[in-house]
Amino acid sequence: MIKLQFTKEEQQKLHHQRYHHPCPLVQRKMEALWLKSHNKSHKEISKLTGISSTTLTKYLKEYQTGGIEALKTTHFYRPKSALTAHQNTIEAYFKDHPPTSVKHAMATIESLTGIKRSPERIRMFMKHIGLKCCKVGMIPAKADIKVQEDFKKTELEPRLEEAKAGQRAVFFVDAAHFVLAPFLGMIWCFQRMFIRAPAGRQRFNVLAALNAITHELIMVTNDTYINADSVCKLLIQISELGLGIPITLILDNACYQKCKIVNELALSLKIELLYLPSYSPNLNLIERVWKFVKKTCLYSIYYSNLEDFKQAISSCLAQTHTTYKKEMSSLLTLKFQTFKESQIMTR
Repeated sequence: MIKLQFTKEEQQKLHHQRYHHPCPLVQRKMEALWLKSHNKSHKEISKLTGISSTTLTKYLKEYQTGGIEALKTTHFYRPKSALTAHQNTIEAYFKDHPPTSVKHAMATIESLTGIKRSPERIRMFMKHIGLKCCKVGMIPAKADIKVQEDFKKTELEPRLEEAKAGQRAVFFVDAAHFVLAPFLGMIWCFQRMFIRAPAGRQRFNVLAALNAITHELIMVTNDTYINADSVCKLLIQISELGLGIPITLILDNACYQKCKIVNELALSLKIELLYLPSYSPNLNLIERVWKFVKKTCLYSIYYSNLEDFKQAISSCLAQTHTTYKKEMSSLLTLKFQTFKESQIMTR
């Protein structure tokens, strides 16, 4: 039998480590040695800790050789996949050619390495090397990533900093054309559900300006068309707020927003019109409002007539400062998604 002598300090350390060490296996080792330090028999220790006498002898020898620090070492057997040897090759290929499914990944890995594995093993390996199953996002094909980044740094961010300091009012402007048609969304149900599709192409148009700081919405609505007159009405509404500081409107390049009549009115009202780079909806904060409206009152909801449809949208927009204030505050942060070339799929 292995005979060991324990000091009071060592007993205290063993007692602390058997509860506080992060590894459960090390905790069990400490427990066994702590019991040993209290003159428990090997049979009692094995019974209390659930380890065999052989394992206990191994722990005692570890302590005899290296003390408490030796007990902290672990020797787990971790079998390595045959795919590990090809990890760099697989990573490099999947970086340029992301697989669309586990089945697709299986076939690709087999063609690259000659190794065939089950779907579950391939799924585990892909997670191991850092792959995640993500929904593909969309960016307009003609979007210029470098131009977007330059605009964000040199034009947008300086004005937003002035707005945060109370030296400028910045509004994001855009029009949404809500067509009275089914907005198909996800629901929890016991069987697949269907929503009725109203006949015709009736729509409710909303031209709005969103204050970047206060999140106040200024709106012009109709059920015909958004045109230059609509933009002029919006400009007048904004000027009548009497803000007393410079005003900047961030707009896209819709022709009715860049025409002569709009520019002349903005100049006379001393409102700056700052146009986004082409194909840059990701830099227009108000786009998030439209997504919120669709999610909140349109997806998977049936409206039998245009009036009910308009009322639902108007009510949702009117409650952005009350019922939905908390949600809008987290949604409308001044962080804008930009892209890297490595994120753009080329096939």
